[in-house]
Amino acid sequence: MSRSKSLLLFPAVLVVGLALAATQWVMQPKQSELTFTAIQAGAPFQGKFEEFEADIRFDPGDIANSRFEVKIQLASVNTKDRERDDILRGADLFAVHKWPTATYVAERFEHRGGTKFAAYGMLTLRDVTREVPIEFTFETNESGAWLKGTGKLNRLDFGVGQGEWRDTSGVANEVQVQYALLLTKS
Repeated sequence: MSRSKSLLLFPAVLVVGLALAATQWVMQPKQSELTFTAIQAGAPFQGKFEEFEADIRFDPGDIANSRFEVKIQLASVNTKDRERDDILRGADLFAVHKWPTATYVAERFEHRGGTKFAAYGMLTLRDVTREVPIEFTFETNESGAWLKGTGKLNRLDFGVGQGEWRDTSGVANEVQVQYALLLTKS
């Protein structure tokens, strides 16, 4: 193929490549939330992460080229109980001095009908990586989109619970995660 023909094909290849890329979204941090519910001494308590970033590339019509990457600053945990928050940040639970962030990356998605989807991503927490599936809805409007959903994990699978905190009679193993992300197109 001549050089001039290959130069003419370049824009076509570029356009096709762009058409295959899922939409890039920008999370609006002030309107977005990442929370969790755990059980301590038989009673549920809620917490949230005040600082996290979400790199969302998603298109309901192109889930094969979609991707989520969420980075959570673990020291930003807030359960509205200073003593509990300090314990969560400590060496036996999040160990933020050694592992300040947790990361969730999803590249495999499933459409469950309508606005419902599932993602099968890998969570890295305390230097342990395991698959954590999540369920979510993705609803667009004229100004952007809402990505809302839930997931659950067992904290001990990630080493969150050393020493006395390994005992699940005081703090349950299962943790529910909830999120609501307001997104705008980049």
